[in-house]
Amino acid sequence: MAMRLGDKKIGEDPALGSVAKLGQFHIQSVNGELYWVAPLVHRDIIKWITSLDGTNGYVMVSASNPQDVRLVQEIDKKPVKIVYQPEAYLLQDLQRHMYLKGIVNAGMTDFTFEIDDKGKPYWVTTLYEHKVGYSGANAIGVATVDASTGETKRYSIKDAPKWIDRIQPESFVVDQINDWGLYVKGFLNSVISEEGVLVATEGTSLVYGNDDRAYWYTGITSAGGDESTIGFMLVDTRTKEAKLYKQPGATETAAMTSAEGKVQEKNYQATFPVMYNILGKPTYVMSLKDKAGLVKMVSFVSVEDYSVLGLGENKEDALRNYREALASKGNSIKLENDETQETIEGTITRINQEVQSGNTFYYLTIDTDTSRIFNAMSKVSSELPLTQVGDKVKLSYQKEAKGLVDINEFDNLNILNIKED
Repeated sequence: MAMRLGDKKIGEDPALGSVAKLGQFHIQSVNGELYWVAPLVHRDIIKWITSLDGTNGYVMVSASNPQDVRLVQEIDKKPVKIVYQPEAYLLQDLQRHMYLKGIVNAGMTDFTFEIDDKGKPYWVTTLYEHKVGYSGANAIGVATVDASTGETKRYSIKDAPKWIDRIQPESFVVDQINDWGLYVKGFLNSVISEEGVLVATEGTSLVYGNDDRAYWYTGITSAGGDESTIGFMLVDTRTKEAKLYKQPGATETAAMTSAEGKVQEKNYQATFPVMYNILGKPTYVMSLKDKAGLVKMVSFVSVEDYSVLGLGENKEDALRNYREALASKGNSIKLENDETQETIEGTITRINQEVQSGNTFYYLTIDTDTSRIFNAMSKVSSELPLTQVGDKVKLSYQKEAKGLVDINEFDNLNILNIKED
């Protein structure tokens, strides 16, 4: 979707789109916000010859807001030029330029376009060496190339600038996880009985933790290739520190199939999911796209039981349906541990009801929050039909919801006091 939005953005300028194209997108954290970022690169050698001063800037697409699409061609009123790039030739070819600048005693891989927190563009390249003959590639550092001036700097993993998100290439991490899983009980076991042999599940994601650090995420499953996992692993993309979290459940592909099957008549395709802690439950979160590649729905699928899922046209609807699906399966949801909800108390100032499709909906306002109208179906609480103006209530709703807001939990404190008497 980021690629489509980026192509549309540069297509708004016919002169720009005729001489340059979008390079590869990479997700990265910029001032605490996640963006897909891609450089404008040369279309072919003829376009390079006619644009020796470089292509004009790069595109940023917000990872969470499809309306936030930027074509960055100036920083501090100075033009941004991408002179050095893999699509250039002769002395402007990125890899040749790095060789000429002294990067000759280490392998180079994973040429990634990244911007620092001021928006200045760089090429970040992982430097590696082989640990076992001509195999066992292992990252030893990183090199940065100023995309405009060509200034090249080399860093160790420890000394790399903080704005660099990824030093450990995805391929290195997956290979080393699979080697660990294969030889976890020794070489002979790996070729004879294969007892306890583990492998990474199909697909890897770059995710960000609450510490604003990037991690490679992958599930871990048995070598038999079934639809269950023994847990998942997070690997720090800078230090390669790895942690295995034991959480038995479904594989990512099984969860994707479950979500697609729920709306199979629409022929939507699920994106590769990422695991989150939702309502205290390990949950796969993914988007569902149509044939045009546009996101149409959001799906939450329980890792422990992939038949429990919530679908919605946005994340709020999906979360609400997922909460109901968990409750219908007998899961106890502890709201005090639910960081997705806001809980407030107040006195009812207005309340009314409406019947829609056989269901009774209650609409109410409270004195402590005059900016929202709250609504809920009668099944949310048996106390709703007994509630009237002047009652003191406690209710929970989705964080940051505005306007007409759905109530997730409702408690009439006056009725509670009557019960206690």
